[in-house]
This record gives sequence, structure tokens and C-alpha cells, in this order.
Amino acid sequence: MRLAALLAALRPVLPLVLGLSLGCSLSLLRASWSQSGGEDQCLGAAGRPGPLGGGARLEAVDARLGPGHEDFRPRIVPYYRDPNKPYKKVLRTRYIQTELGFHERLFVAVLTSKATLNTLAVAVNKTVAHHFPRLLYFTGLRSAKVPHGMVLVAHGDERPIWLMYETMHYIHQHFGSDYDWFYIMQDDTYAQAEQVKALVTHLSINQDVYLGRAEEFIGGDEQARYCHGGFGYLISRSLLLKLHPHLDSCRNEILSVRPDEWLGRCIIDFLGITCVSELQGQHYRTYELAKNTEPEKEEEEEFQAALAVHPVSDVTLMYRLHKHFSRIQLDRAYQEIQDLQMQIRNLTSLTPAGEAGLTWPVGINAPFLPKSRFEVISWDYFTEQHLFSCPDGSPKCELSGASKADVSEIIESALEQLNSRYQPLLRFSKRQLLNGYRRFDPTRGMEYTLDLLLEAVTQKGHSHILAKRVSLVRPLSKVEIIPMPYVTEATRVQLVLPLTVQDLDFVANFLDMFAMNTLDTHDNALLTLLFIYHPYDAQRVSQVDVFAGVKAMVGELEKRYAEVKIPWISVKTEVPSQVKLMDIVSKKHPVDTLFFLASVWTEINMEFLNRCRMNTISNWQVFFPVHFQEFNPALVYRGEQTASSSTDFLRDGHFDRHSFAEACFYNSDYMTARTKLAADILDRDEVLDSMEVFDVFLHYSGLHLFRAVEPGLVQKYALRSCNPRLSEELYHRCVLSNLEGLASRSHLAMALFEQEQANST
Repeated sequence: MRLAALLAALRPVLPLVLGLSLGCSLSLLRASWSQSGGEDQCLGAAGRPGPLGGGARLEAVDARLGPGHEDFRPRIVPYYRDPNKPYKKVLRTRYIQTELGFHERLFVAVLTSKATLNTLAVAVNKTVAHHFPRLLYFTGLRSAKVPHGMVLVAHGDERPIWLMYETMHYIHQHFGSDYDWFYIMQDDTYAQAEQVKALVTHLSINQDVYLGRAEEFIGGDEQARYCHGGFGYLISRSLLLKLHPHLDSCRNEILSVRPDEWLGRCIIDFLGITCVSELQGQHYRTYELAKNTEPEKEEEEEFQAALAVHPVSDVTLMYRLHKHFSRIQLDRAYQEIQDLQMQIRNLTSLTPAGEAGLTWPVGINAPFLPKSRFEVISWDYFTEQHLFSCPDGSPKCELSGASKADVSEIIESALEQLNSRYQPLLRFSKRQLLNGYRRFDPTRGMEYTLDLLLEAVTQKGHSHILAKRVSLVRPLSKVEIIPMPYVTEATRVQLVLPLTVQDLDFVANFLDMFAMNTLDTHDNALLTLLFIYHPYDAQRVSQVDVFAGVKAMVGELEKRYAEVKIPWISVKTEVPSQVKLMDIVSKKHPVDTLFFLASVWTEINMEFLNRCRMNTISNWQVFFPVHFQEFNPALVYRGEQTASSSTDFLRDGHFDRHSFAEACFYNSDYMTARTKLAADILDRDEVLDSMEVFDVFLHYSGLHLFRAVEPGLVQKYALRSCNPRLSEELYHRCVLSNLEGLASRSHLAMALFEQEQANST
């Protein structure tokens, strides 16, 4: 009885006791195995047993790896500095990938000739060149005229063997240390660029690779093969480095008519490597075109899977081949999308949310869900003729340009999708776009909702008018990194400050900020003042100089900073045109000068100057920052103490999009655009009074105009003086800038409310 009661009391803890016992037993058993199997690993360097230290572990790992895994063993390079040698500063490379030894993946060389440079070579450039990361054309012509958009290397000798020799030598000299793979093709070859890039991603870069369509030598060794040049061939970097020392010997000793045979014989004789068509499980598939071939009618599997096609006899055939293979790749992509969508549908039922969690379109991110009313993405309303959300803030504007093309394409796509779904039962045609809505969702792309008035026609010919709402999404595609030229923060910035009589009250603050943020910090920036005299003031300058106070402040700065010189230029004009002023300044500076055209209210700081340097690229991009304008403190605070804490930064103000007074650009770019402007307006100098520097770059240069908000440019509130002698547009922009810079709508409403209350009492 007592035993039964004891067992009943111990039954709840019985699993715990059994688990602890089993765990302890297994631990003891595992410890005994480890001790018995680790005796050999505990031997030290002299063969005596010892503690298992780091060195013993490393030796054991090395023994297991074996002699063929030297690359995986860690090598510790001790740092040693010779005390007898002077210390030399280490120069860092421009790019981190150079310092780490990274290489670009693929370089493509296209061999062309005098007869085909302006025909087949141009066709290659238009079809596949933009798919390759780097592509150069090589020819034996002397001083050949380069077609637009092509990079041509002319060797000056049209002999085929010499052209191949010079091409290989040039590739090794200029690109041998930058790329892992080199693809050489002729201009009468059509290569599928995407498949070539996919091929090199599956090959090891540590092997000597000579891959192409293997052909036998005429009357030569049956085992040796060379790669046929018409179908292109792939050479690894390691093979190129080993081949380069023997190129001169090959040129003098090997006789051949064909350049591809000469190169193949050179590689075989000096390196012992023959051409192969299959390597590491990857096949180099080719197809030889017959005469009068119709690419659209070719249904052979060998043709459909070909990586390179040869020979391409004319330009039209090149374009037809590109269209055909592009269609094949597009169909494969669509089929892959459908397969992935089907898999997503099948797996959705197994998720916690079930089929309710399936988003439309399948595979695209769900729409953005706002957490507050401030995060709601608004829809823009449009019709086929007008847009009701205009960039300039007007309520209605004409639909034109890219927006019109976008709307037309979306409507055509909607009709195509409807017809593909309901045909052959129904065929739809558009009568009218009733309503259109679109918005940009940053999580998925551009969304559209269309109300279409359609005419539906049945198979028997009966028609019916109906309205139908469709929803479409233009998803965000793969992010592409746009290559940009190299820029540095070490560039000197030349500040240009135009001054009028109305600006005298603000000059002192500008000079103080310039001295504190640039001169005290030894920033690489210079300042040039531009004194704009009214004709009346210019006549009295010998008696009363309106800018005498400014010149005195400049003199004090030059005394305080002995190494600094602040030059000034005096100009007499009634209409201070920004373009005319820059014409004067531009002639007094070198062409490589980086200008920052400032205003007297600008507070210079190092952060903005660095962004000016980075965002302005010679012969590529100019930068027009949008400064932050603080509101009128009398209206915002109404007698209260001004908030000055860091949390209120950029709170009581707005970014002034009407002002184009600040600009960063290179003198060479300005001179180029100014030359085009002069040829357009001839001698009509009065046109310059209605233009700003922004207009010159916008209409007379092909550069990128980068206009973005700049939080580093904060300006205190000041009522600008608008010159009525300027053009109507410039004067209107100045007035709008003053009005919008007064205060926000809520501040203005509170001011009016308080004024009405004061008047009522």
C-alpha cells in the first residue's frame, strides 16, 4: 500500500529523472570516445603528448585537408618595419576593389574592317553592345572615322595576323589586370550577350581556358584544335598572362593565313592548351547560318540554343537575329514568371494567412499600408488630354511628353490583357477613357486604375457598349547602378558672390560665416566678390563709394588671414543679369574652375561645399541646390522666444523651389553652353536679361541637371528686392519666393485670426 502511494507520488517526476539519467550516460559515453580518438592529435612537435593547443588543431586540420588544399590554409604574415629605413606614407588606391584585388568579369573585343566598320560593326553596337560591361572595336585602319557611340582602337595595319597580334597585345597592356574573362568575336558574328555573361559566371577563373568552336588544323595534328574566330571564343585572364610573353615569337615563327588559326597554333605550341567546346559542364553552342536563312522560320533546337551565330552577311539579318533571340528570351522570362506564380499560389495555402494573404499581382510586393494619415499616398487624376496634378502646382495642365506616352501605353496594355483573357468569345476596342488614376508606390511601383468605355464584339458580330474598371501595376524592375565619373572632395571651389546696394546689410554675416567655416578650417575654397554698381552710383564712386564698407571688411579679413586674397570685380549695369555677370567672371578663371554661384543670404559650410564637389561632374552634371528658407519670425513666433534647439532644425521654413540663385558648375561646361547660346541668339543681347544660368544649362547643354533639396543651405528670413527691369518670369518668381517665404498656411491663419480678434475688440 505504501509502495503504491510512493509510486503515485513519484510518477509526475519520473520522466525528468529518466531524462537526466539518459543525458548523463550519453555525455560520459561521448567523453570516453573523444579521449580515445584524440590521442594522436595531442602530440606536440617533438612527438610527446601535450595539451591540445591552437597549433595542434591547425596541424590536424592541415593533415585532413591534404596536399591539394594549400589555398585554404591560413597564412599569417607578420608585420616588420626596418628601423633603418625612413617611414614612407602608404598610398591608397582610388577604388577599394583595386586594393582588394577584385576584377571586372568580362571584356569583349570586336574585330572589324574597313568594309564593315560602318555597317556590321554599327549593327553589333546597336544590338548587343549595351548588354556587355565593356566592349571595344579593333581595326587595322589608319585614322578611321569613328561612328557615334563606339570606342574604336585603330592599329594602322590591315594585315589579319598583325591585327590579331596588336589586339592581344593591347588587351593585355590595358585590360589584362582588370578583367577575368576576354571574349573575342568578329563583327559578322551575332552573340547572345546574356548567355555569354551567364557562361562565364559558371567557369572557374583559376584555370587556363580557351573555349569556343573547336576546329581541326588543315594538315595538322588530329588532336590539336583551334577556336574558330567567326563564332567567337573565350580566353581566361590566366591564359592571357601566360600567352603574352610568347606573342612576339609567335608573330615571327608561325605562318598562317587565318588569324584565329595563328592564335590557336600560338597557344598550342607555347602553352600546350587546345581549344575545347565543353568545359566544367558548360557547352559553347554555335550555329552556322546557311545562305538566305530566315531566322523566324528556323525551328531547329541547335539554332534556338545557340550562343553564337555565324556568318551574318548583312545588317538587316543582324537585326532580325537580335529580334528573334530577344523574343525567345522574353518568352522564357514570361514562362518562368508563370511557373513562379503557380508555385506561390500552391504554397500560399500552407501559410498562416492562407489564400487571403495572396497579393495581386502574384509575386509583387503588397501595397504600402500607411500607419497614419500623413503617410497616405495620394492618387493623381488624369484623362487622355489633361493631367490634374501638375508639377508647377496648377490644378490642370495638358498631358504631354513622357506622361502622355505613359498613359497611351497603359491603355494599350489594358486592352491587350482584356483581349487575351476573353478572346475568341469577345473582342474589345476602346471608345473612351472615362477616368484615370495613378500613384507611385515605393514598395512595388506605379499603380493605375482605369475606367474604360469599351465596345465588346461577340463571335457572331453583335456589339455592346460597356464600362469596365481595370487595375494595372508597372512593377519596379531590377535596380541598375548608373556608372558615374570619378569625383573627389579635394577639388577647389571658387565662390562667386554678386552684390547690389540692396544687399549691403547682409554682407557682414556672409563674410563672418565664410571666415568661420572655410578660412578657419583651411577648406580649399576661394571667394570672388562682384560689385554691381548702378550707373548713377558708378559716376559718384570717386566721391562716395557705396561698397566702401564691404571693401573695408575684405581688407580686415586679408589682414587676419595673411595667405588669403579676396579679389573683387566692379560692374556697371541697370539690369544685373545672372548670365552677363557670369560671362565676366568666366573669362577671368581657368576652364577647370569649379564655380559656386552664391547669394548674400547663403551661409557657407563645409558640409555643403563637399556636396557641391561630389554632385558637380565636369562634362557630365551640374548641381542646382534648393536652399531651406526660414519663415518670418514675426509671423511664426508672434513675440514668443525663437526655438533654437537641434530638434527644431528645418522646422519653421520651407525649401524655396522658386529660387535658382545658387548653382555649382564647371567653367568649361558653362563656356560650352554659352557658346551654343551665342550662336542661337546672335547679337540679341537683350535676351540674356530674361535668362538665368539654370536656363543656359537646361536649353543649351546635354548635361544632367541635378536639382535637389539641400538641408546644408539654410537662409535666414529676409525680404528680397525684386528688380522690375528683369523679365516678367524672373520678377514673378522673385515675388512668389517672397510670398511663400512669409509663413506656412497655419501660421498665416493664426495671424489673421488674432488680427480679427484684435479688430473686433
